[in-house]
This record gives sequence, C-alpha cells and structure tokens, in this order.
Amino acid sequence: MRASCPPPTTATITDPNLPPVGSATVTTRLNPRVAELVRFLAVGLAGVVVNLGVFNLLRWGPLSPASHVWGDSDRVVTAKVIAALVSILFAWWAHRGWTFRGQRRHRPASELVLFLVINGAALAVEAGTVAVAHHGLGLTSLLWDNVSSLAGIGLGTVARYVGYKLWVFGAADAGAVRDATDAPRARGTEAA
Repeated sequence: MRASCPPPTTATITDPNLPPVGSATVTTRLNPRVAELVRFLAVGLAGVVVNLGVFNLLRWGPLSPASHVWGDSDRVVTAKVIAALVSILFAWWAHRGWTFRGQRRHRPASELVLFLVINGAALAVEAGTVAVAHHGLGLTSLLWDNVSSLAGIGLGTVARYVGYKLWVFGAADAGAVRDATDAPRARGTEAA
C-alpha cells in the first residue's frame, strides 16, 4: 500500500528590491551606474562592429595592399583612421540618444566638439597601436592588423568612458546649459 503524498509545490524566490519579472527592461532593474555601463558597453560593442567592418571593407577594397587608390603604399593606418571616424560618429549618436540620455550639459554642437576631442585622443591610441604592430613590429598580416586594432579599441574605450563622464555627458549641475530643444520653451516662459 502506498502512502499518499501531497502534490508538489513550486518554490518562488522573490526579491523585494526587484520588480516582477517581465515588468521592466534589464537596464531599469540594475543600479543606475551599472545600467549606464551596460548601455555604454552595448554601444561600444556595436561601435566595434562598425569599426572593424569599415576597416576590413577598406583593407579588402580600395585601401588593400594590391590597390593603387591613394598611392602605391600600404594604407593600413589610413583605413584604421577612416574606420574609427565612422564608428565615432555612430557612437556619438548612440551615446547621446541612449547611454547618457538626460545627462547632457552642453548644446549639441559643443557636445559634439568635446566628443570629437575625446575621441581624437582615443583615435591616436588606436591608430598608434596598429602602427606600432604593423610598421614597428612587422606584424603585417590581416589577422595581426585586426588583433592590434582590437587592442587599440580596448585601450581607447577606457579613455572614452572617462572622458565622456568627465567632460561630455557628465551629470548636469544647477548652472548647466539647457538642451537646444528646451531653449525656446524656456524663453517663452520667462517672458510670461
């Protein structure tokens, strides 16, 4: 004879500090700083795809060693600079609209200039890494060009995050410049 057992129950683990599953996006459940870092890294990863995609298209196409566009010499650093510039513009658009949304303290034109200055320094690190590996160390294969490109991107990423937080998108203070879209509304309310 079998003893009767109670039906199985499902254990639920709930954390009172988290919203119910499915009620919020992953980035809204995280600590704000961690969520910002996750967004920064997501945009950065997309930027790496853009950067390496453009770099390889140029290295296999108009700036390949066999090509005679823009001279007869190997133009690996030129390809790196063009690829980095394209990914920098993509990153400004994505960081401005998603990663650091609501943290703007400059008008868009000033913000872009600061963004370009920070990225200019990071670009020098990236291109310098490729130049040292390709021309200085003689690691001239496409594989080594990509490895050195990734190393430069990694070093530049650290410089970018610090620069963005300190000078471009840092938290606005009481005397912060209003976003250009708020300026007409603000002038209209002051006159009333």
